[in-house]
Amino acid sequence: MEQNAQRELRLANPEWTVRELMAHVSKALTSDGPALAFGKVQSAKVASRISIVVGTTGSSGTSKEVGLSASAVITSAKASNTYLGAAGGDTWSLLLPLTHIAAINVLVRAYQLGTEPIDLRGEGSQYPKVDFTAIVPAQLFTALNSDSALLHHLKETKAVLIGGAALSDSLRTQGEAAGINIVTTYGMTETCGGCVYDGTPLDGVEISITAENRIAIKGAVLADTYIGAQAQWDAESKEGWFISSDLGKIEDGKLIVEGRSDDVIVSGGENISLGQIETALQRHFPDLTCAAFSTQDVQWGDSLHLAIVGSESPTEADINSYLAAEIGEFAKIKGFLHLSELPLMGIGKVDRKKLAQLFMEASD
Repeated sequence: MEQNAQRELRLANPEWTVRELMAHVSKALTSDGPALAFGKVQSAKVASRISIVVGTTGSSGTSKEVGLSASAVITSAKASNTYLGAAGGDTWSLLLPLTHIAAINVLVRAYQLGTEPIDLRGEGSQYPKVDFTAIVPAQLFTALNSDSALLHHLKETKAVLIGGAALSDSLRTQGEAAGINIVTTYGMTETCGGCVYDGTPLDGVEISITAENRIAIKGAVLADTYIGAQAQWDAESKEGWFISSDLGKIEDGKLIVEGRSDDVIVSGGENISLGQIETALQRHFPDLTCAAFSTQDVQWGDSLHLAIVGSESPTEADINSYLAAEIGEFAKIKGFLHLSELPLMGIGKVDRKKLAQLFMEASD
């Protein structure tokens, strides 16, 4: 095939059954049909090496069309199945929307095992027994607190992958106490989704930490490009490494994700990581559901705020007393926002911009 040859890019039809969807995925991966696009994608053609395109805003809010080769997607699926000990004939359930790489991965993992995933995205699902599934932390919370059928489904699996957002220690402990075999995943669309399981890279994946403490990932699971934005891809990929916006460290051979570089604010001249604030609070107050965010302020530059869900939470004074002792006086919360639930974007990430908007509206 010519080096600059292109192929048609077809948007996946939400009306397709799983069987129809799997047929199209198979043709896309084997180049017997058009490449498949998921999510918000405007492109109509892609380079011949691209099989899957996923439209994503990630955590930054910047829209991207991530181009993935068949080799990358299949390598990711094989590595995941290998890590989990999945064998031919094992089944996956589909509990995530097909606008995200995590759901697409479920399709390809099932494809590699010679099975079809059980589609459980609709209301009133019966939750049959399967071997594996993938969810986000919000779904685990729902299972533990209000959906006994989903909880039973998760307990019956050999393993449940949880990613898309940070899983708090307390929620993981509750899930495991309920009998769920939890495996946390870390990755992004640019790495074909989760490529680090419980802090350990999958086969063929390398991780390192840059001088700026950003997590870098290398391996055959990396995307090829951003469609129509090669220069942006080149800026984020250095010598085969994808440089993420996430901050982290490696301890005892395990990756620990500490937050995002673009979640660092400057308040009163002090750098404050919103992720660090959340992690510290959830470690000390394990039942606290919260999210840190900021607004512009004449005095502070960035003013640090905290959204809290639920009425049974530590007092604002206790929160600030702990933060002052643990991080410093500059880490005290300037304003609190009490909500019934946190606004999310994507499949589990907190929408900090929305929180700032809600706070300003409440302050008017």
